[in-house]
Amino acid sequence: MTKFDCAIVGGGMIGAATAVALGDLGLKIALIEKFTPSNMAPLQPFDLRISAISIHSQQFLETLGAWQFIDLSRACQYNRLGVWEDDFAYTEFHCDEIGRSHLGYMVENKQIQLALWRVLRCHSNITQFCPDQLEQITEHERYLDIALESQSIQSTLILAADGANSQIRQLANIGLTGWDYGQSAMLINVKTALDTQDITWQKFYPTGPVAFLPMPDGHASLVWYHSKAEIKRLSGLSNDQLAHEVTKAFPNKLGNIEVLGKGAFDLTRRHANDYVKGKVVLLGDAAHTINPLAGQGVNLGFKDVKALQMAFAKALGEGQAFDDAKTLQAYEKARRPDNLMMMSGMDAIYNVFSHPSPVIKLVRNLGLFASQRAGKLKSKALAYACGIK
Repeated sequence: MTKFDCAIVGGGMIGAATAVALGDLGLKIALIEKFTPSNMAPLQPFDLRISAISIHSQQFLETLGAWQFIDLSRACQYNRLGVWEDDFAYTEFHCDEIGRSHLGYMVENKQIQLALWRVLRCHSNITQFCPDQLEQITEHERYLDIALESQSIQSTLILAADGANSQIRQLANIGLTGWDYGQSAMLINVKTALDTQDITWQKFYPTGPVAFLPMPDGHASLVWYHSKAEIKRLSGLSNDQLAHEVTKAFPNKLGNIEVLGKGAFDLTRRHANDYVKGKVVLLGDAAHTINPLAGQGVNLGFKDVKALQMAFAKALGEGQAFDDAKTLQAYEKARRPDNLMMMSGMDAIYNVFSHPSPVIKLVRNLGLFASQRAGKLKSKALAYACGIK
């Protein structure tokens, strides 16, 4: 039976990044993924799932050797972030405020996954079990027996990067705290009459925000938050009918649009009660899901991966076992407070801007008005959102 140091379940962006990050430390890695990633054709339509990759995440992907494989002709650099409710309180954040050339990139999730898979396939110490899936885990004192569909393997640790409905988290009986926001979000890929812009923006309405995420060649991804019933209704419309609804509901910054694709999902918050339990470690959405208001989900996941890599590197450098309980707790201690702070911050914004009181509305707009003129405080907030210390 083949033995590994770490078995990673889930080969998406976070799982693949974990495999590369720990493989770089010389550990023997098993990566278990149900679906073989399919290649992208140069002219295929943009995927619905895109991520706002922060500067910090871009730099991490560069250190892993993956960023060089991102096709930047299919990604969009953005330099500005606009936020407003009433026009007088429009607030804009610019990369110049933090001394950077840009704030981040809009990149298709699939591109990032494929770039990471190109890297991990070059590592002789990373074995891919794909397509394959986990059937059972049996824990022993020093190792785990892991039964896959294809065969059985042994591993010192099992790392869960298998998403919000993590099978590993459930098998480990790790509980969750969280709630359903009672809203859904719709993703809409559009072609705009305007040229590609260097700004991503978000406008708040009583029914929820609407957002614009720029993509290359006059394309964009729109995000529309609303009640579950309304998003269900919108999902049933034809693309032409939906384009008409978008024109009525979104700011006139879009110009004429053509809807190319759409999808929807419910908004929930979930936070694992433990990131580590015995020989099980949670990363990314398996550990936490966040309100997508500021697009921080995948960026928090990459921070998890980096923190785990650093905890393991420190232990190995000091001649300690990478799977020692203190090492694993150091990872959780490094990540839980930051994740919780970001989750709570997004919830605070969501709750403040969804409150119907005219007094609260005035206060929040005055707050936006003041933040536009907040100088260093504004710059520090922007730097934190970009992952810059």
